[in-house]
Amino acid sequence: MRLTKPRIAPIDTEQATPEVREMLDKARVGDSTANIFATLAHHPDLMRRWLRFGNHILFKNSLPAREREMVILRIGWLCRAGYEWGQHVAIARRDGMTDDEIQAIAKGPDDPHWSEADRALLRATDELHADAFISDATWASLAASLSDHQLLDLVFTVGQYNMVSMVLNTFGVQLDEGVPTFEDAPGFRPDGL
Repeated sequence: MRLTKPRIAPIDTEQATPEVREMLDKARVGDSTANIFATLAHHPDLMRRWLRFGNHILFKNSLPAREREMVILRIGWLCRAGYEWGQHVAIARRDGMTDDEIQAIAKGPDDPHWSEADRALLRATDELHADAFISDATWASLAASLSDHQLLDLVFTVGQYNMVSMVLNTFGVQLDEGVPTFEDAPGFRPDGL
C-alpha cells in the first residue's frame, strides 16, 4: 500500500443518505461494504455511472474470466496498486487461476510459464500501460485468438483498472479485512515495494 491511511475516508454508511445506502447495499461484498465503494460514495453521481461501466468490465466482459483476471492483476501490479492486487488475487483464485499463475503475473509476459496467447495478453497490458498503444506485433498475436469483442473488452479492461488503480493509490483506499497484500502473494516478494 502506498499510503497507510486514506486521504478521503470511506463514508460512514449509517450516516449516508438513503440513495447512497441503496447504492452501497447493491455493491456489497458479503456482509460488508468494500472500502472502494464507501470512498466513491462521497460522489454518488460518479459512483452510479462508474459502477455501470465497471459491472460490464467485471461481469459481462467477453474475455474468459481467467484472461480477464490476468490483465487486471497485471495492470494492478504495474500500477503498484495493493488494493487492486489483493481484491483480484481472491477473484482470480475463484475463477480458477493457480498460485503459480498469480506468481508469474508479477514476472510479466517473458516468464516461461505463459503460453503464447497468455504472453500476448500480458504484453498488451504492459504496452498499454507504458505507451497507451498496442504494437502491431502484439496486436497480431492477440487477433489470432481473440474476437473483435474480446479485443475491445481487453483494451477497456486495462483502461478501467489502470484508472481504478490511480483512484485507489491516490485516495489511499485501505485494504478490506482479509484481503491479501503484495507481500502475502504466494511464493514471492515484489521488487521495488
